[in-house]
Amino acid sequence: MKKKEFAVIGLGRFGGSICSALSEEGMEVMAIDKDEDRVNEFSKIASHAVVADTTDEAVLKSLGIRNFDHVIVAIGDDIQSSILTTLMLKEIGINQITAKAQNDYHEKVLRKIGADHVVHPERDMGKRIAHNIVSNNVLDYLELSDEHSIVELVANDLLDGHSLMDLDIRAKYGINIVAIKRGSEIIISPLADELIQKQDVMIVIGADSDINRFEKKVLHA
Repeated sequence: MKKKEFAVIGLGRFGGSICSALSEEGMEVMAIDKDEDRVNEFSKIASHAVVADTTDEAVLKSLGIRNFDHVIVAIGDDIQSSILTTLMLKEIGINQITAKAQNDYHEKVLRKIGADHVVHPERDMGKRIAHNIVSNNVLDYLELSDEHSIVELVANDLLDGHSLMDLDIRAKYGINIVAIKRGSEIIISPLADELIQKQDVMIVIGADSDINRFEKKVLHA
């Protein structure tokens, strides 16, 4: 099976980490930046590393960018370059474009011009850290949409020894426990008779309002 090919445009902290992670997964990655020093840094990590100005359509075409399955626009502070690059990639016909947004206005523009996925790494990480700081029961937090999330919650004394059927969490709170981490063991889609143990890490999916209600009524009780 043919390996997926990725191009990462912008090799700052965010783009660089994506480039490294994709390369570690064995993917074909072209690393692109205007800064020669950054490109040199990734020349031994990525499959290809190129110094290029991606706001120039002729340059993009010369890189054979239309042959890539997915392009990540990780350009940092230069919003204009980010928008122009995304627009040109869409016009060239790239199937999947993920773009980094600096703010909500930037995100709106990126979505209007055709970015398939828009990420706010700083904002999203800030939310995750805030959730972790506010509650001792929250280990990790991943926003799925404006109103829904996946959260890792630590089971307390109140849940210890009770089965999922007894707790009836879905009916009472409208959330689902999709997995349980118990030490090195991971229980995927736990059955109704599964007994919760204190310090189990419950991976919960649902509306933020329902998760918060469950956390306040049960985990903070």
